[in-house]
Amino acid sequence: MGTIGVLGTLDSKGAEHAFVAEVIRCRGHQTLLIDVGTGGVPQVTPDITREEVAAAGQIELAPLIAQADRGACVSAMVAAAPRLLARLHQEGRIDGVISLGGGGGTAIATAAMRNLPIGFPKLMVSTLASGNTAHYLGTKDITMMPSVVDVAGLNRISKTIFSRAAGAICGMVETMLDVDHDRPLIVASMFGNTTDCVNHAKCVLEQAGYEVLVFHSTGAGGQAMEALIASGLVAGVLDVTTTEWADELVGGVLSAGPQRLQAAATAGIPAVIAPGCLDMVNFGQRETVPNKFADRTFYIHNPQVTLMRTNAAECAALGQTLAEKLNAYTAPVTVLLPRRAISVISAPGQPFHDPQADEALFTSLTQSLREEIEVISMDEEINAPVFAERCAEALLTNIRAGANQ
Repeated sequence: MGTIGVLGTLDSKGAEHAFVAEVIRCRGHQTLLIDVGTGGVPQVTPDITREEVAAAGQIELAPLIAQADRGACVSAMVAAAPRLLARLHQEGRIDGVISLGGGGGTAIATAAMRNLPIGFPKLMVSTLASGNTAHYLGTKDITMMPSVVDVAGLNRISKTIFSRAAGAICGMVETMLDVDHDRPLIVASMFGNTTDCVNHAKCVLEQAGYEVLVFHSTGAGGQAMEALIASGLVAGVLDVTTTEWADELVGGVLSAGPQRLQAAATAGIPAVIAPGCLDMVNFGQRETVPNKFADRTFYIHNPQVTLMRTNAAECAALGQTLAEKLNAYTAPVTVLLPRRAISVISAPGQPFHDPQADEALFTSLTQSLREEIEVISMDEEINAPVFAERCAEALLTNIRAGANQ
């Protein structure tokens, strides 16, 4: 059995965390009760005190508490708790972590959980779990569970939720993993409109001995891929779906932020880049599209997703942006251009077919790139098998070249 960290503000929610710890111990696991409270005296005795947590972040807690500034105290714990949990994980003292919280507790606990590796069991029971949790999760696999009622006492509802949460974290810790760590990793970006391309390239790369992790280019997916590239665990990048940059430039809902495409440059990872799905900007339901775009071309992907065709000016700007990012790459990088279509719906006869806009993208990109960056232009659609195979082959070539640098 394992040891599960039970982290929380034990001054205000000590009884609730003690209840969860007891349920966990009844399952045969050990617990490590960690106090990140900064108010009154802890309701229960912690195994790791708030002072020890603060010390892990080289923070002197007493002066902050004396000031009675709750925001400053929470911020201090947000900075210190991640360092403590990382150390406990590195020392092998915890096998999972669970927390219960409202606004402050959720901010502290999820900040700490984001500093743990992907795959490490982490569960947050929160009053905020039913809303937008993106800023709490970041790019990590934190499981968030709605508390339904406030984390403010033990009653028939809270006991049920907390017991189920304790069982969930125990189940995560108890689950044996069968993971292949032998094959080197390649990451790939994919959208529904580039699925065939990525799936075909993936088969070629797997036959060459690589494991391919596919990320959905939905903003969070691109951020998660960038984070994994930055970790240094990746041998190559097949970034053929750079669509998130269209949302970043134009104001769509699936932007991955201005750092997209930077991790491979910083980490020096060989890459293949294509302008997949830069013909589209993502919005929600049709009525949510800003009025300033009323005269544009739209495609209703489903009732919740409306796609807007990028125009020539936007495509020229996107080409310039991609080139600026790629010019910073130090490892081998190749750009592949599918001149007949950069998505399923930009092919001839499809609703987003716009040769002038595509040409503006291709011209801006190629003219702005460093001369040393290889550009392969193919009279194919992005999902053509021959294009996918060329992408895979170019990446394998770049990985070999990178190994010889």
